[in-house]
Amino acid sequence: MSKNTQGMAIDVSPQIARRAVEWLVALQSGDVSREALQDWLTQHPDHARAWQRIESVNNKLRGVASPLTTALAHATLTAPRSNKRRAAIKTLAAFFFVGATAYMAEEHLPWRAWSADERTALGERRTIVLVDGTELTLNTDSAVNIRYTELERRVFVVSGEIMVTTASDGAAMPRPFVVQTAQGELRPLGTRFAVRQKSEFSRLDVFEGAVEVRPKDGAGLVRVIQAGERVQFTHDGIAEPVSLKPDDAAWAEGMIVASGMRLHDFLAELSRYRRGRLSCDPAIAGLRVSGTYPLNDTDLVLTALRSTLPVEIHYLTRYWVTIRPGKMS
Repeated sequence: MSKNTQGMAIDVSPQIARRAVEWLVALQSGDVSREALQDWLTQHPDHARAWQRIESVNNKLRGVASPLTTALAHATLTAPRSNKRRAAIKTLAAFFFVGATAYMAEEHLPWRAWSADERTALGERRTIVLVDGTELTLNTDSAVNIRYTELERRVFVVSGEIMVTTASDGAAMPRPFVVQTAQGELRPLGTRFAVRQKSEFSRLDVFEGAVEVRPKDGAGLVRVIQAGERVQFTHDGIAEPVSLKPDDAAWAEGMIVASGMRLHDFLAELSRYRRGRLSCDPAIAGLRVSGTYPLNDTDLVLTALRSTLPVEIHYLTRYWVTIRPGKMS
């Protein structure tokens, strides 16, 4: 038995709920016909009840940007019967039949990002100025929560990547500025820096000034990272810093700069700024990419690759692109 978003029981089994979501994803991806769906709906009253639940939720969210519509779009782009599609269907079933409130209470990342104070869509970058004059630039698909109190100024990185240019606090008693990630806290010492939240670690790039890194389970461990350094840290440790490259902040200006970057790595970075699947044949994964490319037109970037490398661009759909071996244009 499942519950709706108001906690009322929906008398269908979890198996039927998941099967109804499978039909929805298959229908939207073009894998099945509506006639085949209709046959399934008539096989049992619970099938129709489950489908009515899906249509009810979809109607309420029609025309509204939400984690549900994003997750559904991603699910339709995954291969049928793949592990990714199965995982996506499980997530969607939780939203449709358990309810958004219960699912968000579990702090699953897509829902926390959707409900964050500030967020950007895939491919979007945006700069906001906080009440104290601090500038915050959100990279693609990023989300933050902002909590300014009488005691401190705190920014929580929920997902993605941000660039911070701190300003002096205008309060009578200057408050510390803190950036918090899943792995710990960063305390800038008058600076410009970027933070990227990954699943297992956080990454800090310091461009001006210095930043203190404090892992949340580091037993008092603190390390100061200086301008020109990059460091990764986990919840209980800090790696050795490495030197920044001159163009590591190019994303904040809407550019991606490559200097002998492997094609596989270049496409992985580019895919952060476009919807769908972007991959390359393993035979050409090691080709080297150099140049400066605009992030606001990823199709133009792919066209440029074809003119500079022996590759061909194959579009299964607008959002399913594979780079294969080819000839120089």
